[in-house]
Parts: sequence; structure tokens; C-alpha cells
Amino acid sequence: MKKNIIIHLLLAIVLMLSLFSCGRKASAPPRSSLRAFPRVEVPSMYESESDRMNYFVQRYWDRFTDTSEVFFCDSTTVNGVSLDGLEEAMGMYVTLLEKTSGDVAEQSLSRLCDRLLAFEKKDSSSNVLEEILSLTEKYLYDPQSPVRDEDKFEVVASRFSEGNPRYSFIARMSSLNRVGTPATDFEFTDTKGRLRTLYSIKADYTLLIFGNPDCTACKNLTVAMSGDPRINSLISSGRLKVVDIYIDREVDLWKSKVDEYPSEWINGYDHKFKIREDLIYHVRAIPSMYLLDKSKIVLMKDAPENKLLQYLSSL
Repeated sequence: MKKNIIIHLLLAIVLMLSLFSCGRKASAPPRSSLRAFPRVEVPSMYESESDRMNYFVQRYWDRFTDTSEVFFCDSTTVNGVSLDGLEEAMGMYVTLLEKTSGDVAEQSLSRLCDRLLAFEKKDSSSNVLEEILSLTEKYLYDPQSPVRDEDKFEVVASRFSEGNPRYSFIARMSSLNRVGTPATDFEFTDTKGRLRTLYSIKADYTLLIFGNPDCTACKNLTVAMSGDPRINSLISSGRLKVVDIYIDREVDLWKSKVDEYPSEWINGYDHKFKIREDLIYHVRAIPSMYLLDKSKIVLMKDAPENKLLQYLSSL
């Protein structure tokens, strides 16, 4: 008799778990019932390519985050879509964001945050919010991402910063030296021992690099730039000045290897250690590169190498 009671209790628990899994009712589809990521259909009234693109990007996540129906989820499934399928959708989304204006991209990300919050309110047991935030951070904020964009991720981090110290810190640091704003000036000591400032560098374009002579990626960047005749032409004509700044405390190490830098670059070190310790720039990995215009307005921020070299080669 006791044994039968225990069996019935276990069955009841299993049933309850199935009822509350991802907010689904008992009629939730089996794990094998996956759906493709639902794409946006652009109404025919949007005729121009730009209008259609803007509509598509703005509403990219609408059908996936529709709260009228919540689909199955587990460790490999997010609202009925496989993790691989969701990551593929995120990759496409980030690619599309790059093709739109900054305003449209920020509006789209803000809309996504609104819908994630609404979805979380509807079904707090799902993994939609967690997985979307994780993928957004991976693509837009990870320092190794070739499509990273701190300014875009700041939109997301700011919306979820309340009660989240990590996102609060990311939002604050990502707000530094945004594209379209004046870069923060600072002092440095060059290879001849002279005190200089970033704003004392006069050129149509200034490429600011935070690097390290022992950094393999920094060496690869140097080789790539030195081997590009169009970039060399910009430097030799004086239109582009490359300013490479060492920001760590092992200054003797840097001094022992300054001859490894191209002689036409302006090389120096942060003698006050303000960049690293006072966090006036958000240097998360090296090389970290900023492209500035004649007035030291930020054109590219912590730019991925492929984007930066392509942009410089097109000038």
C-alpha cells in the first residue's frame, strides 16, 4: 500500500514538472518538435530597399518573442528553436544591424529589450531572456568577436543594469568614447622622452592603438598594416598618424623593444597610468584600436581589425 502511494506521489510530481516546464501546458510539443526561427514578413507597402530593411531589422525578433504562444524549451531548445538555429538568427541580426544607421540599430535593440522583458513577465520560467542576452553579449561585446560593437551593446546593458552590478559596470564603461563623440585626451611620453598629448597630434585621421610589444595579435596588426600600400600611402602623406600607446607598468620591457615598432609611427607609454587605472578608455583586450578624425571625434571604437583595415584602405 505504501509503495503504491509513493508511486502515485512520484507520478504527480512528474506531471507538475511537465505542466510548469517553460510555462507550457500539458499539451507542450515533444522535444523532437522543433520549429525554424520565425522570420519577419515585410508588408508590400514598404517599397524602398531602405524602408524594407529598417522594418525587417526593427521587427526581427517580434514573432520569436510573441507572447501569445510559448513553445518548448530545455538546455538545447529556446522557445521551440534549437540553440544552433537561434545563434544563426543572432548572427544574421548583427550583420543586418551593421547595414543600418546607428539610430535604427539602437531602436531595434531597444525594441528587442522591451519584448524580452514582456516575455519574461509572461513566462519567467523560460530561457528566452537568458539565451538572447548571452548571444547578444557574445556577438556585440566579446573582445574576440569580429563584429563587436560596444555602443550597440550599451543599449542592452543599460536596460538590464538595474540590480545587475556587472551590466551596470559594462553600461558605464561602454559609454566612454562613443562613436561620434570627442575622444578623451591624455598625456604620454614618446620614445625620445618628450611629453605629448593625443590632441597635439595633427592629421586628417589618427589611429590610436593600445598595444604591447609582446602581444602576438599586435605584431600581426603591425605586419598587416605595413604590408598595405594604401595605408602606407596615407601615413607617408601625413593624412594618417598612427599613435601606439603602451598602458602597462612594465615600462622597461616596452623601452627594450621600441625598435620593433615602425619608425613612422608615434610610439609612447602612459607615464601616469591613467588609461588603465583611471579607466578613461575601456581597454579589455589588446590591440584595442580607435580611429579619430581631424578634430579627434571617434569614427571607430575598439574596432575589429578586419573592419579597421578595410576602412583605412578605402580612404
